[in-house]
Amino acid sequence: MTVIDDLLEALGAEVVLTGAAIGERYRSDASTTGQSLPLAVLRPTHTEHVAVALKICDRHGQSVVPQGGLTGLAGGANARSGDIALSLERMSGVEEIDTAAGTMTVLAGTPLEVAQMAAETAGFLLPIDLGARGSCQIGGNLSTNAGGIRVIRHGVTRDNVLGLEAVLADGTVLSSLNRMTKNNTGYDLRQLFIGSEGTLGIITRAVLRLRPLPVARLTALCALETYGNVVALLKAAERELSDLSAFEAMWRTYFRFNADALNLTFFDAPHPFTVIIEQDVGGSDEDRERFEAFLGKAFEDGLITDALVAQSEKEARAFWSVREGHLMDQLLPGLINLDVSLPIGQLDDFAGDCETALLARYPAAHVSFFGHVGDSNLHVAVWIEHPSKHDLHEIDAIAYDLVRKYKGSISAEHGIGMLKRDFLDHSRSPAEIDVMRRIKAALDPNGILNPGKVIPPAV
Repeated sequence: MTVIDDLLEALGAEVVLTGAAIGERYRSDASTTGQSLPLAVLRPTHTEHVAVALKICDRHGQSVVPQGGLTGLAGGANARSGDIALSLERMSGVEEIDTAAGTMTVLAGTPLEVAQMAAETAGFLLPIDLGARGSCQIGGNLSTNAGGIRVIRHGVTRDNVLGLEAVLADGTVLSSLNRMTKNNTGYDLRQLFIGSEGTLGIITRAVLRLRPLPVARLTALCALETYGNVVALLKAAERELSDLSAFEAMWRTYFRFNADALNLTFFDAPHPFTVIIEQDVGGSDEDRERFEAFLGKAFEDGLITDALVAQSEKEARAFWSVREGHLMDQLLPGLINLDVSLPIGQLDDFAGDCETALLARYPAAHVSFFGHVGDSNLHVAVWIEHPSKHDLHEIDAIAYDLVRKYKGSISAEHGIGMLKRDFLDHSRSPAEIDVMRRIKAALDPNGILNPGKVIPPAV
């Protein structure tokens, strides 16, 4: 009996899709680098489905590639023609909100925005927040340890997870749906699965930490002349604005491209840097006065040359629409998005070196930068016309060689997947990679879970 026969017998045709029933959407994540449809697609509705499926696949030595919302940019959810994709899309829903503990128990296939709205309805904030919130899923957020725009206050995804349930390669269900902040009972097994991109187990549900829902947010768009001023403004904001929730910087080319694309004008002239500052507040007139006084002092101190304070949610969304840059993918088809992390003081030095190197190799390229800054994260947008596979690899090599020079990380929040795998040694030592291989071998001895992703093959 084949693995497909076994799966169909155990789970049924509603769970196991084959042949023409496999839709194009399962071909690739948002990197669009996936080339093949999988051998089959499994669409479980509960954890026991996942456990049965993995037990069968492990017995047959069948490779399994987990898929969430397919918004990743590292090829981590791409299946080969001989792989079985396991989609969590039907395991969706918020199971419980514990108002006393301030936690949410949620299934892995739940879209992030659905979870955010459920939290808000209950009077809480789910601090995990990404531009892809409408389509990314909680399981994928955890599997890649996604970052996002609220990291400066609430931390990355792993900082907001109290407990989780995961299924191991052999079908063992490892359930630790802890709801306590303090639980010091040996190894913290949840951290093995967060950020492991489905190579160690399939996350099926999680307990997420919730925060009090802000009454209001104040948002400002600031123009600055130097990167030194950007850093100085960040430090002043961290010192003087309680509950600072976002600090997003855009370099000139990025801001101007996206503002023009949206037909929006904010300042009389372009500036080298534009920053969004956002603060969670109680909503009083005094809060706004203190916020505006902070900006006034920053202007007097020469840190900013101009600033706009949003007078409505609509105006705040206009600021953020430029930062999120959703039109770039339409206007620059095939846009390459690199996601790196470097010491805060060196982000602009890296940006300058990276732009110079990329334009020297590809003079007609679009190269632009934006970043969260407060958490060391810089995004690089690169576009060249009709890139070959060699071009894509060369662009990666140019950027990641510079990341190694600056002792940074080749991935701040998008994961490693397949596209960054061969550059992992730019940020991790041989000893670290060896330990990763040993952990993988211990939890997935037959190597069926997302094979070829994250960890480069041993030489």
